[in-house]
Amino acid sequence: MRPTTAIADLLQAQRGHLFPWTPVFLGAGIGAYFSLKFEPGAAAFAGLAICALLMAAGAMSRRPLAFLLWAPALAAAGLCLAGARAHRVSAPVLDFRYYGAVEGRVVAVDRSPTDALRLTLDQVRLDRVAAEDTPARVRISLKALEQVPPPGARVMTTAHLLPPQGPAEPGGFDFRRHAWFKQLGGLGYTRVPVLLAKAPGQGLPVDRLRRNMAQGLQDRIAGETGGFAAAITTGDRSGVGQQTLTALRQSNLAHLLAISGLHMGLLTGFVFAALRVAFNLIPVLALRWPVKKLAALAALIAGAGYLALSGGNVATERAFVMVAVMFGAVLLNRRAITLRAVAVAAWIVLLRRPESLLSPGFQMSFAATAALVAVFAVLRDREIPLGPRWLRPVLALVISSAVAGAATAPFAAAHFNTVPHYGLLANLLSVPVMGSVVIPAAVLALCLAPFGLEMIGLTVMRWGLDWILAVAQAVSEFEGALSHVPAPSHWVLPLFAAGMLFAVIWQGRLRLAGLLPAACALLMWSAAERPVVLIADSGGLIGVMAPQGRALSRAKGQGFTAKIWLENDGDPAGQIAAAARWRGETEALPIWQGLGFRLVHAPGKRKLAQANACKKGDIIVSTVTVQMPENCLLLTPAVMRQTGSIAVTATGGLQTSRSVSGQRLWTGWRPEGAEISRLRRILGQENP
Repeated sequence: MRPTTAIADLLQAQRGHLFPWTPVFLGAGIGAYFSLKFEPGAAAFAGLAICALLMAAGAMSRRPLAFLLWAPALAAAGLCLAGARAHRVSAPVLDFRYYGAVEGRVVAVDRSPTDALRLTLDQVRLDRVAAEDTPARVRISLKALEQVPPPGARVMTTAHLLPPQGPAEPGGFDFRRHAWFKQLGGLGYTRVPVLLAKAPGQGLPVDRLRRNMAQGLQDRIAGETGGFAAAITTGDRSGVGQQTLTALRQSNLAHLLAISGLHMGLLTGFVFAALRVAFNLIPVLALRWPVKKLAALAALIAGAGYLALSGGNVATERAFVMVAVMFGAVLLNRRAITLRAVAVAAWIVLLRRPESLLSPGFQMSFAATAALVAVFAVLRDREIPLGPRWLRPVLALVISSAVAGAATAPFAAAHFNTVPHYGLLANLLSVPVMGSVVIPAAVLALCLAPFGLEMIGLTVMRWGLDWILAVAQAVSEFEGALSHVPAPSHWVLPLFAAGMLFAVIWQGRLRLAGLLPAACALLMWSAAERPVVLIADSGGLIGVMAPQGRALSRAKGQGFTAKIWLENDGDPAGQIAAAARWRGETEALPIWQGLGFRLVHAPGKRKLAQANACKKGDIIVSTVTVQMPENCLLLTPAVMRQTGSIAVTATGGLQTSRSVSGQRLWTGWRPEGAEISRLRRILGQENP
């Protein structure tokens, strides 16, 4: 038998099951675009587009295995799609530290990791900055605020603004890329009150409605429960404090806070079921009208309203697409929940926002959905019983929570470096309450609001949310509730995802082969080594690996960078504890020696003055620039703007954020100078 014939026979068994592979190959092309170290030019994009069209034309021929050309065609199309999106959202980005007047229109209000309220402004005006150089959007943390301005209001203040910062370490999360696609060209803070320059006009009516509803919920439901209620109904998390967020994350209940597939499914499912029952109770409707389709259409409209009310963020949009595909299948008399429906949803999301492929929300949402569809399809097709009728809902809930938790756990651990051990228990105690109490009560409150009786529904809703918060707090305080894991290397998640996608989509026993690359990915993760030395791009912090864990050069300052480093190490210690690991006198300069060089941290002029007696080959990291002897190398923020953060591996290899991320639209690296060449020579690296 010829190889082509054997392959054709093997693929023949997959007939009818190939469509779910199409978003996989499209996503592979999108991932390839973001992994490039350079920005392709117009000629490269044009060539790829032509190749994609030619391969697509060839795939439609009747030659054996010609359809396999769809894979490279879709991958090339995905790369072009991501590039087109990156260029389309292009907007000015600050390249200097700005201090002065800031004026703009409020488009979003949220809360920072430090629990400070933040305003996102568009239609921005900056003092002495030309319009063509002014960012499309800026985000400002508020230090002094008496009243939150409503969306659509034009405000003014005096603020410090900085360009979006690069990765805290080479290969880490690149906030500049995230900000690029949100058109955030400046971020900062203000220490003075925000003044209302102009009241909201006719623009942003939905955003104002969201804000008014969120404020109304917090006025009627006191405390963190009111903030939780506002978050799950309007997407406004500004009323949820960090302590509550931490408890929800450590108990694996943070997904209840985000308006995602669970909320959208519960809401539309409740509306669908309630209306279908109500219609069937009316004989005229039940006998003459397709009540199932009418209920599906009403549920779809309810989902669209929920999407608009919640602000239409990526997670909610993705959830609505999934629901729309499901109810669309009901309207067309098709099976509602299949891998084809998941694939259609993935197509729509990736076509709209290809950058969402890199987000943990996209990865976890589709991992959970695909796994649930595959597992319940096996249970259905093989007619595996779930016990007596009264026990089936309980077992379905247990299976759903276990499967969704197992499918999302690797992605959550990779992005957040934590593994909650009692997440299944917390979800079993909370998800039924969310579906049977909170969501129906919210719908009831909305229906009773025109009559001034919304407190009936809101009171019941508060009971349910109080229970969920109590469960989160109790589970998060269990001994050993959380484990910390180090960050994986770049290839771990793609390899794991590829293996699990093969196991889920492929039909037949060969699907078990997908477990092999997934297992290899987990082995690679377990063998991952963290850098011995990390240097922040601001020059304000150094972290070196010590026997007890990473030792930090400072106990205060650069707290966000310290937090990221320790999390990526899988280290639960705080910055103060990590700083205590650095041996030496309290007043002495933090000095580390190893790998053939000596590293000195001297932030500020006074500390730097103590480092003047440096030896040949010494590397001094500081936040200021002064004249130093020729025999030592001074790394300052001005120098490190050429490279970003720096890492040194156990073998003495040099990694910089620039070398990992490359020259992309969002990086804005400056040309390397003589200091970087000297650094490479000290570490024994060849000049690039």
